[in-house]
Amino acid sequence: NYRVVMVKNDIEMDMRGRCSAGQKVLASLIIRLALAETFSENCGIIALDEPTTNLDRENIESLAIALSNIAENQAEQREFQLVVITHDEEFIEQLSRCDKI
Repeated sequence: NYRVVMVKNDIEMDMRGRCSAGQKVLASLIIRLALAETFSENCGIIALDEPTTNLDRENIESLAIALSNIAENQAEQREFQLVVITHDEEFIEQLSRCDKI
């Protein structure tokens, strides 16, 4: 079991029934990324198909930062690959700022 919460100014708010469609998509992506990172210690691939669909600019930027952080942490793993299928040019530009992507 898990629950999705938003933390803002050190205040935790349960998001069940309060999420917009974009927030639900972002929460789903974050959970998938966390599971991939947790269970794939020796597996070096993350594949995302149109991960920015239904996300606002702020959440797209957060996703790009999270993926950049994962890439930085996995840089020592020789076989690591990040596959992103997207039409979002701003997202691609944000990802390209990371030296490891």
